[in-house]
Amino acid sequence: MSRMGHAPSQDGEFEFWRNHAQISLQPVAAPSILGLFGFAAATFVVAANLAGWYGNTDTPTFLFPFAALTGGLAQFLAGMWAYRARDGLATAMHGIWGAFWLAYGVLFLLVAVGALTPPTPFVALGYWFIALAAITWSGALAALAENLSLALTLIALAAGSTSQAIGQLADISGWRTLGAYFFIASAVLAWYTATAMLLESAYRRVVLPMGRRRAPDRPGVAPRHTIQFVAGEPGIKVGQ
Repeated sequence: MSRMGHAPSQDGEFEFWRNHAQISLQPVAAPSILGLFGFAAATFVVAANLAGWYGNTDTPTFLFPFAALTGGLAQFLAGMWAYRARDGLATAMHGIWGAFWLAYGVLFLLVAVGALTPPTPFVALGYWFIALAAITWSGALAALAENLSLALTLIALAAGSTSQAIGQLADISGWRTLGAYFFIASAVLAWYTATAMLLESAYRRVVLPMGRRRAPDRPGVAPRHTIQFVAGEPGIKVGQ
């Protein structure tokens, strides 16, 4: 109750706290630069093996550390930093795929040390890809509202996961190979998107377009960083 015996209005109380709040800004670099580069590197190296471009019986020994650390640890950390940057899409995609690459690395560590022989068909891995495909299709749908190059990355990734799931469950090598090529396409698209974000961060202007929906996307244009106060986003008033 106020001193006059009347409760302050909700709008008045909001205005009071709005005008007396002290807000500190802590800039966060775009976590997806690291996340997409980590994803692109691990996905390309593993998918090239799945496509039959290289490999022998010793290949799992060389694949598991790269997959676990580059695609797994680096990407998972990017997902957690994306959470701090309030980027729900990046948190979900980097978090899920970072966790997958960590699990994939552990799986092929067991293969490399002889503790596990991958069965044919690899039904359990097929179910991994069912779950990943469902989540990634959801992420691709969300990305269409934000960034075309990221959406294409996730569409190719979801298509690759779907193809791998079919190939592993039905033991059809053609589907597994198709999935590998979708993964390679996704890795190339992720590399392009991460490079565009990196160059924009370094040069403070758009260098490579990404098909963004809510920000400038023409080469040479400075990116817009909107600070919203009234809508509840962290920020400060102009002139303060």
